[in-house]
Amino acid sequence: MRARNYVVGAAFALLAGGLGHSALAQDIKIGEINSYSLLPSFTEPYRKGWQLAVEEINAAGGINGKKLVVISKDDGGKPADAQTAANELVSSEGVAMLTGTFLSNIGLAVSDFANQKKVFFLAAEPLTDAVTWSKGNKYTFRLRPSNYMQAAMLVEAAAKLPAKRWATIAPNYEYGQSAVSVFKKLMSEKRPDIQWVDEQWPPQGKIDAGPVVQAVAAANPEAILNVTFGPDLVKLVREGNTRGLFKGREVVSFLTGEPEYLDPLKDETPEGWIVTGYPWYSIKTPEHDAFLKAYQAKYNDYPRLGSIVGYQTIKAAAAIIAKAGSTDTDKMIAAAEGISMPSPFGEITFRKIDHQSTLGAYLGKTAQKDGKGVMVDSVYKKGSDYLPSDAEVEKLRPKD
Repeated sequence: MRARNYVVGAAFALLAGGLGHSALAQDIKIGEINSYSLLPSFTEPYRKGWQLAVEEINAAGGINGKKLVVISKDDGGKPADAQTAANELVSSEGVAMLTGTFLSNIGLAVSDFANQKKVFFLAAEPLTDAVTWSKGNKYTFRLRPSNYMQAAMLVEAAAKLPAKRWATIAPNYEYGQSAVSVFKKLMSEKRPDIQWVDEQWPPQGKIDAGPVVQAVAAANPEAILNVTFGPDLVKLVREGNTRGLFKGREVVSFLTGEPEYLDPLKDETPEGWIVTGYPWYSIKTPEHDAFLKAYQAKYNDYPRLGSIVGYQTIKAAAAIIAKAGSTDTDKMIAAAEGISMPSPFGEITFRKIDHQSTLGAYLGKTAQKDGKGVMVDSVYKKGSDYLPSDAEVEKLRPKD
Protein backbone atom coordinates (compact mmCIF):
# COMPACT_ATOMS: atom_id res chain seq x y z
CA MET A 1 0.00 0.00 0.00
CA ARG A 2 2.80 2.34 0.91
CA ALA A 3 4.56 1.57 -2.41
CA ARG A 4 1.33 2.24 -4.31
CA ASN A 5 0.92 5.61 -2.57
CA TYR A 6 4.50 6.46 -3.45
CA VAL A 7 3.91 5.69 -7.14
CA VAL A 8 0.71 7.75 -7.21
CA GLY A 9 2.46 10.58 -5.43
CA ALA A 10 5.38 10.46 -7.86
CA ALA A 11 3.00 10.48 -10.82
CA PHE A 12 1.18 13.45 -9.32
CA ALA A 13 4.47 15.29 -8.83
CA LEU A 14 5.44 14.64 -12.44
CA LEU A 15 2.07 15.92 -13.62
CA ALA A 16 2.35 19.04 -11.46
CA GLY A 17 5.91 19.53 -12.65
CA GLY A 18 4.77 19.26 -16.24
CA LEU A 19 2.01 21.80 -15.68
CA GLY A 20 4.44 24.10 -13.91
CA HIS A 21 6.89 23.85 -16.78
CA SER A 22 4.11 24.56 -19.28
CA ALA A 23 3.03 27.62 -17.31
CA LEU A 24 6.62 28.83 -17.08
CA ALA A 25 6.99 28.45 -20.83
CA GLN A 26 4.38 31.18 -21.17
CA ASP A 27 6.43 33.59 -19.06
CA ILE A 28 8.90 36.09 -20.49
CA LYS A 29 12.01 36.09 -18.35
CA ILE A 30 14.39 39.04 -18.09
CA GLY A 31 17.74 38.83 -16.31
CA GLU A 32 18.77 41.70 -14.03
CA ILE A 33 22.21 42.28 -12.49
CA ASN A 34 23.29 44.95 -10.02
CA SER A 35 25.62 45.82 -7.15
CA TYR A 36 23.04 45.35 -4.40
CA SER A 37 25.42 44.45 -1.59
CA LEU A 38 28.00 47.10 -2.50
CA LEU A 39 25.79 50.17 -3.15
CA PRO A 40 22.46 49.70 -1.34
CA SER A 41 21.69 53.45 -1.16
CA PHE A 42 21.15 53.44 -4.92
CA THR A 43 20.31 49.84 -5.71
CA GLU A 44 17.58 49.30 -3.11
CA PRO A 45 15.41 52.15 -4.49
CA TYR A 46 16.34 50.88 -7.96
CA ARG A 47 15.03 47.42 -7.08
CA LYS A 48 11.81 48.94 -5.74
CA GLY A 49 11.45 50.82 -9.02
CA TRP A 50 11.73 47.77 -11.24
CA GLN A 51 9.50 45.71 -8.97
CA LEU A 52 6.79 48.37 -9.30
CA ALA A 53 7.21 48.27 -13.09
CA VAL A 54 6.85 44.46 -13.16
CA GLU A 55 3.70 44.69 -11.05
CA GLU A 56 2.17 47.34 -13.35
CA ILE A 57 3.07 45.45 -16.53
CA ASN A 58 1.57 42.17 -15.31
CA ALA A 59 -1.55 43.88 -13.91
CA ALA A 60 -2.11 45.31 -17.40
CA GLY A 61 -1.91 41.87 -19.04
CA GLY A 62 1.82 41.31 -19.26
CA ILE A 63 3.77 41.53 -22.52
CA ASN A 64 1.60 40.49 -25.44
CA GLY A 65 -0.45 38.42 -22.99
CA LYS A 66 2.54 36.73 -21.33
CA LYS A 67 3.59 37.26 -17.72
CA LEU A 68 6.86 39.12 -17.15
CA VAL A 69 9.29 37.54 -14.68
CA VAL A 70 12.52 39.27 -13.62
CA ILE A 71 15.35 37.09 -12.27
CA SER A 72 17.82 39.24 -10.33
CA LYS A 73 21.44 38.64 -9.33
CA ASP A 74 23.97 40.58 -7.23
CA ASP A 75 27.36 41.22 -8.84
CA GLY A 76 28.98 42.36 -5.57
CA GLY A 77 30.66 45.22 -7.41
CA LYS A 78 32.98 42.84 -9.29
CA PRO A 79 33.11 42.69 -13.12
CA ALA A 80 34.02 38.97 -13.13
CA ASP A 81 31.07 38.15 -10.87
CA ALA A 82 28.78 40.18 -13.13
CA GLN A 83 29.88 38.15 -16.15
CA THR A 84 29.35 34.92 -14.21
CA ALA A 85 25.86 36.10 -13.25
CA ALA A 86 25.14 37.02 -16.87
CA ASN A 87 26.23 33.58 -18.03
CA GLU A 88 24.03 31.85 -15.44
CA LEU A 89 21.02 33.97 -16.39
CA VAL A 90 21.42 33.19 -20.07
CA SER A 91 22.49 29.54 -19.96
CA SER A 92 20.60 28.25 -16.91
CA GLU A 93 17.61 30.57 -16.60
CA GLY A 94 17.01 31.13 -20.31
CA VAL A 95 16.33 34.87 -20.01
CA ALA A 96 15.29 36.83 -23.10
CA MET A 97 17.61 39.75 -22.29
CA LEU A 98 19.95 41.14 -19.67
CA THR A 99 19.35 44.44 -17.87
CA GLY A 100 20.90 46.52 -15.09
CA THR A 101 24.42 47.19 -13.74
CA PHE A 102 25.55 50.29 -11.86
CA LEU A 103 29.32 50.78 -11.97
CA SER A 104 30.75 51.70 -15.37
CA ASN A 105 33.44 49.01 -15.36
CA ILE A 106 30.77 46.38 -14.64
CA GLY A 107 28.50 47.75 -17.36
CA LEU A 108 31.36 47.39 -19.84
CA ALA A 109 32.05 43.82 -18.67
CA VAL A 110 28.42 42.77 -19.21
CA SER A 111 28.31 44.63 -22.52
CA ASP A 112 31.35 42.65 -23.67
CA PHE A 113 29.66 39.42 -22.57
CA ALA A 114 26.50 40.39 -24.47
CA ASN A 115 28.54 41.11 -27.59
CA GLN A 116 30.38 37.80 -27.43
CA LYS A 117 27.28 35.71 -26.66
CA LYS A 118 24.93 37.72 -28.93
CA VAL A 119 22.54 38.58 -26.08
CA PHE A 120 20.47 41.76 -25.81
CA PHE A 121 21.69 43.98 -22.92
CA LEU A 122 19.86 47.05 -21.65
CA ALA A 123 22.35 48.92 -19.42
CA ALA A 124 20.48 50.83 -16.73
CA GLU A 125 22.95 52.99 -14.85
CA PRO A 126 26.60 52.87 -16.01
CA LEU A 127 27.51 56.33 -17.28
CA THR A 128 30.82 55.97 -19.10
CA ASP A 129 30.61 57.12 -22.71
CA ALA A 130 32.40 53.94 -23.78
CA VAL A 131 29.19 51.91 -23.29
CA THR A 132 27.58 53.40 -26.38
CA TRP A 133 30.60 54.86 -28.17
CA SER A 134 34.19 53.56 -28.17
CA LYS A 135 33.15 50.12 -26.87
CA GLY A 136 29.58 50.15 -28.14
CA ASN A 137 28.11 47.13 -29.89
CA LYS A 138 24.89 46.14 -31.61
CA TYR A 139 23.63 44.18 -28.57
CA THR A 140 23.98 46.96 -25.98
CA PHE A 141 21.56 49.83 -25.28
CA ARG A 142 21.73 52.36 -22.43
CA LEU A 143 18.95 54.14 -20.52
CA ARG A 144 20.58 56.83 -18.36
CA PRO A 145 22.07 60.05 -19.72
CA SER A 146 25.78 59.42 -20.22
CA ASN A 147 28.77 61.30 -18.85
CA TYR A 148 28.91 63.31 -22.09
CA MET A 149 25.27 64.34 -21.74
CA GLN A 150 25.51 65.29 -18.06
CA ALA A 151 28.85 67.05 -18.62
CA ALA A 152 27.31 69.06 -21.46
CA MET A 153 24.46 70.13 -19.17
CA LEU A 154 26.88 71.14 -16.41
CA VAL A 155 29.27 72.91 -18.80
CA GLU A 156 26.42 75.04 -20.11
CA ALA A 157 26.17 76.58 -16.63
CA ALA A 158 29.84 76.28 -15.61
CA ALA A 159 31.11 78.16 -18.67
CA LYS A 160 29.26 81.25 -17.46
CA LEU A 161 31.21 81.33 -14.20
CA PRO A 162 34.09 83.83 -14.02
CA ALA A 163 36.46 81.19 -12.59
CA LYS A 164 39.54 80.39 -14.70
CA ARG A 165 41.54 78.11 -12.39
CA TRP A 166 39.90 74.70 -11.99
CA ALA A 167 40.68 71.56 -9.99
CA THR A 168 39.00 68.16 -10.27
CA ILE A 169 38.20 65.42 -7.73
CA ALA A 170 36.99 62.08 -9.07
CA PRO A 171 37.08 58.37 -8.20
CA ASN A 172 39.92 56.58 -9.94
CA TYR A 173 38.03 54.12 -12.13
CA GLU A 174 36.19 54.12 -15.46
CA TYR A 175 33.29 56.38 -14.46
CA GLY A 176 35.40 59.07 -12.79
CA GLN A 177 38.04 59.07 -15.51
CA SER A 178 35.41 59.32 -18.25
CA ALA A 179 33.50 62.13 -16.49
CA VAL A 180 36.59 64.28 -15.91
CA SER A 181 37.86 63.74 -19.45
CA VAL A 182 34.64 64.77 -21.17
CA PHE A 183 33.97 67.71 -18.81
CA LYS A 184 37.46 69.10 -19.40
CA LYS A 185 37.10 68.67 -23.16
CA LEU A 186 33.70 70.38 -23.39
CA MET A 187 34.64 73.10 -20.89
CA SER A 188 37.91 73.93 -22.64
CA GLU A 189 36.09 74.20 -25.98
CA LYS A 190 33.72 76.80 -24.53
CA ARG A 191 36.36 78.51 -22.38
CA PRO A 192 39.87 78.30 -23.87
CA ASP A 193 41.05 80.58 -21.03
CA ILE A 194 40.54 77.81 -18.43
CA GLN A 195 43.55 76.44 -16.53
CA TRP A 196 43.40 72.99 -14.97
CA VAL A 197 45.56 73.39 -11.89
CA ASP A 198 45.06 70.09 -10.02
CA GLU A 199 43.55 66.59 -10.32
CA GLN A 200 42.80 64.31 -7.38
CA TRP A 201 42.04 60.62 -8.00
CA PRO A 202 40.98 58.91 -4.74
CA PRO A 203 40.12 55.18 -4.98
CA GLN A 204 36.38 54.57 -5.33
CA GLY A 205 34.77 53.96 -1.94
CA LYS A 206 38.04 54.54 -0.07
CA ILE A 207 38.66 58.30 -0.16
CA ASP A 208 41.10 59.73 2.38
CA ALA A 209 39.41 63.10 2.33
CA GLY A 210 41.89 65.08 4.45
CA PRO A 211 44.89 64.84 2.09
CA VAL A 212 42.60 65.29 -0.96
CA VAL A 213 41.14 68.52 0.41
CA GLN A 214 44.60 69.72 1.46
CA ALA A 215 46.06 69.08 -1.99
CA VAL A 216 43.22 70.87 -3.78
CA ALA A 217 43.44 73.85 -1.42
CA ALA A 218 47.20 74.08 -2.04
CA ALA A 219 46.54 74.40 -5.80
CA ASN A 220 44.32 77.41 -5.01
CA PRO A 221 41.65 76.88 -7.69
CA GLU A 222 38.77 79.27 -8.24
CA ALA A 223 36.41 76.41 -9.03
CA ILE A 224 36.20 72.65 -8.44
CA LEU A 225 34.67 69.83 -10.43
CA ASN A 226 33.50 67.02 -8.15
CA VAL A 227 32.64 63.52 -9.40
CA THR A 228 32.65 61.64 -6.07
CA PHE A 229 29.38 60.13 -4.82
CA GLY A 230 27.98 58.06 -1.97
CA PRO A 231 30.00 57.77 1.28
CA ASP A 232 33.03 59.34 -0.48
CA LEU A 233 30.99 62.48 -1.14
CA VAL A 234 29.92 62.72 2.50
CA LYS A 235 33.54 62.47 3.66
CA LEU A 236 34.72 65.02 1.09
CA VAL A 237 32.02 67.54 2.02
CA ARG A 238 32.63 67.14 5.73
CA GLU A 239 36.39 67.61 5.40
CA GLY A 240 35.94 70.40 2.84
CA ASN A 241 33.55 72.27 5.12
CA THR A 242 35.88 71.85 8.11
CA ARG A 243 38.88 73.18 6.19
CA GLY A 244 36.99 75.89 4.31
CA LEU A 245 37.77 74.42 0.88
CA PHE A 246 34.47 75.49 -0.67
CA LYS A 247 34.40 78.99 0.78
CA GLY A 248 34.55 81.55 -2.02
CA ARG A 249 34.90 78.81 -4.64
CA GLU A 250 32.43 77.60 -7.23
CA VAL A 251 31.71 73.86 -7.27
CA VAL A 252 30.20 71.92 -10.16
CA SER A 253 29.23 68.36 -9.30
CA PHE A 254 27.95 65.28 -11.16
CA LEU A 255 24.98 63.49 -9.52
CA THR A 256 25.05 65.33 -6.17
CA GLY A 257 21.43 66.47 -6.52
CA GLU A 258 20.21 62.86 -6.52
CA PRO A 259 18.41 62.14 -3.21
CA GLU A 260 20.48 59.02 -2.51
CA TYR A 261 23.60 61.23 -2.37
CA LEU A 262 22.12 64.54 -1.22
CA ASP A 263 20.03 63.20 1.69
CA PRO A 264 22.98 61.83 3.73
CA LEU A 265 24.62 65.28 3.74
CA LYS A 266 21.77 66.69 5.87
CA ASP A 267 22.78 70.00 7.50
CA GLU A 268 26.30 69.70 6.07
CA THR A 269 24.93 70.23 2.54
CA PRO A 270 26.98 72.96 0.86
CA GLU A 271 24.97 75.78 -0.71
CA GLY A 272 25.12 76.81 -4.33
CA TRP A 273 26.83 73.83 -5.98
CA ILE A 274 25.75 73.39 -9.60
CA VAL A 275 24.55 69.79 -9.84
CA THR A 276 22.62 67.22 -11.81
CA GLY A 277 20.01 65.37 -9.79
CA TYR A 278 16.38 64.52 -9.13
CA PRO A 279 14.22 67.01 -7.17
CA TRP A 280 11.20 64.68 -6.92
CA TYR A 281 9.44 67.12 -4.58
CA SER A 282 9.28 69.94 -7.14
CA ILE A 283 8.51 68.13 -10.41
CA LYS A 284 4.97 68.96 -11.52
CA THR A 285 4.13 66.96 -14.65
CA PRO A 286 1.33 64.43 -15.22
CA GLU A 287 3.85 61.66 -16.04
CA HIS A 288 5.86 62.18 -12.86
CA ASP A 289 2.75 62.70 -10.72
CA ALA A 290 1.44 59.29 -11.80
CA PHE A 291 4.76 57.59 -11.03
CA LEU A 292 5.13 59.36 -7.67
CA LYS A 293 1.59 58.43 -6.60
CA ALA A 294 2.08 54.75 -7.51
CA TYR A 295 5.52 54.56 -5.87
CA GLN A 296 4.41 56.18 -2.61
CA ALA A 297 1.27 54.03 -2.48
CA LYS A 298 3.32 50.83 -2.80
CA TYR A 299 6.29 51.70 -0.57
CA ASN A 300 5.14 54.53 1.70
CA ASP A 301 8.43 56.24 0.83
CA TYR A 302 9.65 58.86 -1.61
CA PRO A 303 11.53 57.82 -4.76
CA ARG A 304 15.24 58.27 -5.38
CA LEU A 305 16.77 58.55 -8.82
CA GLY A 306 17.49 54.83 -8.62
CA SER A 307 13.73 54.29 -8.39
CA ILE A 308 13.25 56.08 -11.71
CA VAL A 309 16.09 54.15 -13.36
CA GLY A 310 14.86 50.74 -12.16
CA TYR A 311 11.27 51.50 -13.11
CA GLN A 312 12.07 52.78 -16.58
CA THR A 313 14.60 50.03 -17.34
CA ILE A 314 11.94 47.34 -17.04
CA LYS A 315 9.28 49.48 -18.73
CA ALA A 316 11.69 49.96 -21.65
CA ALA A 317 12.53 46.23 -21.78
CA ALA A 318 8.83 45.37 -21.91
CA ALA A 319 8.14 47.96 -24.61
CA ILE A 320 10.97 46.59 -26.75
CA ILE A 321 9.78 42.96 -26.46
CA ALA A 322 6.18 43.99 -27.10
CA LYS A 323 7.15 45.88 -30.26
CA ALA A 324 9.37 43.02 -31.45
CA GLY A 325 6.53 40.55 -30.85
CA SER A 326 9.27 38.08 -30.03
CA THR A 327 12.21 37.37 -27.74
CA ASP A 328 14.48 36.73 -30.72
CA THR A 329 17.58 38.87 -30.18
CA ASP A 330 17.79 40.33 -33.68
CA LYS A 331 14.08 41.19 -33.67
CA MET A 332 14.45 42.93 -30.30
CA ILE A 333 17.42 44.94 -31.57
CA ALA A 334 15.46 46.01 -34.65
CA ALA A 335 12.52 46.99 -32.42
CA ALA A 336 14.71 48.91 -29.96
CA GLU A 337 16.50 51.04 -32.54
CA GLY A 338 14.52 54.27 -32.70
CA ILE A 339 11.76 53.14 -30.32
CA SER A 340 9.96 55.90 -28.39
CA MET A 341 8.07 55.41 -25.13
CA PRO A 342 6.69 57.33 -22.15
CA SER A 343 8.69 57.76 -18.94
CA PRO A 344 8.21 59.66 -15.66
CA PHE A 345 10.36 62.40 -17.26
CA GLY A 346 8.34 62.50 -20.50
CA GLU A 347 8.79 60.72 -23.81
CA ILE A 348 12.18 59.18 -24.53
CA THR A 349 13.72 57.55 -27.60
CA PHE A 350 16.52 55.02 -28.01
CA ARG A 351 18.61 56.36 -30.86
CA LYS A 352 19.36 54.01 -33.72
CA ILE A 353 22.87 55.35 -34.31
CA ASP A 354 24.34 54.62 -30.87
CA HIS A 355 21.59 52.91 -28.81
CA GLN A 356 21.63 55.78 -26.29
CA SER A 357 18.29 56.84 -24.83
CA THR A 358 17.29 60.51 -24.74
CA LEU A 359 16.27 60.36 -21.07
CA GLY A 360 17.44 63.66 -19.57
CA ALA A 361 18.38 64.97 -16.14
CA TYR A 362 17.53 67.86 -13.86
CA LEU A 363 20.07 70.65 -13.42
CA GLY A 364 19.97 72.94 -10.41
CA LYS A 365 21.78 74.11 -7.28
CA THR A 366 22.19 72.65 -3.81
CA ALA A 367 20.61 74.34 -0.83
CA GLN A 368 19.47 73.58 2.71
CA LYS A 369 15.88 73.47 3.87
CA ASP A 370 14.88 72.48 7.40
CA GLY A 371 18.31 70.94 7.98
CA LYS A 372 18.18 68.86 4.82
CA GLY A 373 19.85 69.05 1.44
CA VAL A 374 17.61 69.99 -1.47
CA MET A 375 17.88 70.99 -5.12
CA VAL A 376 16.60 74.46 -6.02
CA ASP A 377 16.20 76.39 -9.30
CA SER A 378 15.97 73.02 -11.05
CA VAL A 379 15.26 72.69 -14.77
CA TYR A 380 14.78 69.51 -16.78
CA LYS A 381 17.29 69.12 -19.57
CA LYS A 382 16.18 66.86 -22.42
CA GLY A 383 18.81 64.30 -23.28
CA SER A 384 18.29 64.83 -27.00
CA ASP A 385 19.58 68.41 -26.65
CA TYR A 386 22.92 67.27 -25.24
CA LEU A 387 24.08 64.60 -27.66
CA PRO A 388 26.60 64.98 -30.49
CA SER A 389 25.57 64.79 -34.12
CA ASP A 390 25.31 61.50 -36.01
CA ALA A 391 28.48 62.37 -37.91
CA GLU A 392 30.41 62.81 -34.66
CA VAL A 393 29.01 59.58 -33.23
CA GLU A 394 30.09 57.64 -36.30
CA LYS A 395 33.69 58.70 -35.59
CA LEU A 396 33.39 57.60 -31.94
CA ARG A 397 31.67 54.25 -32.39
CA PRO A 398 33.14 51.13 -33.98
CA LYS A 399 31.24 49.58 -36.87
CA ASP A 400 29.19 46.51 -35.95
